[in-house]
Amino acid sequence: MGPMRTGGRGGGRRAAAVAAVGALALTALTAGCRVEPAGAAGTPAPVEPPAASARPADDAKPGGTPTSASPSPSAPPPTASPSASSAAPSRTPDAPAAPEPETLMRTGDSSDRVRELQARLRQVGHFDRSPTGYYGTATEASVRSFQGKRGLARTGRTDTVTWERLLGMTREPTPGELRPPTEREVAKPDPRCMKGRVLCISKNSRTLAWMIDGRVVSTMDVRFGSEYTPTREGTFSVYWKSRHHVSTLYDSPMPYAMFFSGGQAVHYSSDFAARGYSGASHGCVNVRDEAKIASLYAQVKDGDKVVVYR
Repeated sequence: MGPMRTGGRGGGRRAAAVAAVGALALTALTAGCRVEPAGAAGTPAPVEPPAASARPADDAKPGGTPTSASPSPSAPPPTASPSASSAAPSRTPDAPAAPEPETLMRTGDSSDRVRELQARLRQVGHFDRSPTGYYGTATEASVRSFQGKRGLARTGRTDTVTWERLLGMTREPTPGELRPPTEREVAKPDPRCMKGRVLCISKNSRTLAWMIDGRVVSTMDVRFGSEYTPTREGTFSVYWKSRHHVSTLYDSPMPYAMFFSGGQAVHYSSDFAARGYSGASHGCVNVRDEAKIASLYAQVKDGDKVVVYR
């Protein structure tokens, strides 16, 4: 092969290209910057601008991590939705307190209605004695027991709520339930009681039987004196009656008193009606059923026999 030729049309083109490159390099040097060809070894590739999704949001805080959930500062503040506001409970004014139930019966009362109360309480197991018609401490305790069992206020007073509850649980008492002969079984009469008009009083059975010629007209529970003030035993007669008597010795009432031995008498006792046999008299024969002794007082006459025995 012969030597390469440098002249001709091809050589002229190469010479022109070399001259252009030289002129470009001269221009760059005079501008003070350095131009490196792309992809040249040892030079970094140009950095692409970040994608739109990777750019920080406009409201990102300096140094903070932008999140897509961050609200725009130019957006109006969030408002509660109608459903949320309607779900909130509305405040209503306090309702007025219910009125207190009316008291119908209380301690110290004495009436046929009290007797019915006692009979009805006895039907449901809250009164363990015969009705007396007197609202004493025993009746108060029975009412309180009934109220507590039914979740009512334990006042011991019979109010409209207590009474209606009791009526709904019981039936109308029979005459025998309202006025039973006695709470205790009447003892066999003493032989001295079989003739004439006699108040036949047994200490063992704690009963009084009003008898006429051996026939029992009525019976009632009685209470006697304590061991320090015992009721005398024997045969006596009624020598004085005092309907509204008050003891001059003890300053205590003795209604329907029928005296038979000194200061001892058969009479009504509100204490006996209230406390039962937990107490005692000062020697008298106490009766706790006022209606019964009122009827007895109307029948007994001065001179009628009184027999007190065991």
